[in-house]
Amino acid sequence: MASELSSRQCVPCRGGVPPLRGEAVKRLQNELDPAWVVVDEHHLQRRFEAADFREALDLTNRIGDLAENENHHPVICLSWGYAEVTIYTHRIDGLTESDFILAAKIDQLRLPASR
Repeated sequence: MASELSSRQCVPCRGGVPPLRGEAVKRLQNELDPAWVVVDEHHLQRRFEAADFREALDLTNRIGDLAENENHHPVICLSWGYAEVTIYTHRIDGLTESDFILAAKIDQLRLPASR
């Protein structure tokens, strides 16, 4: 199912729309890899394991390139052996469909498994 989301484009949020809640969040979450966690119906989070710092940096750069292409930018915490990705729409301080699209596209990068 994630492939359907990953085939779509992120749409810039202009604000003035409420964040997704309830069933809308659950429906979209069901289309993602289960390693993505919805936290407080506010953001998506996933940790990707890496063999060392260099591999974690490489995957961070690959996610960054994708984010630039989509014009939708996650928060990435980089450390030795992992990168943790947090996605939400800053303009509305919550989740939009584009957040789920970006998560699905990140999964298409064939990154290391999450912990």
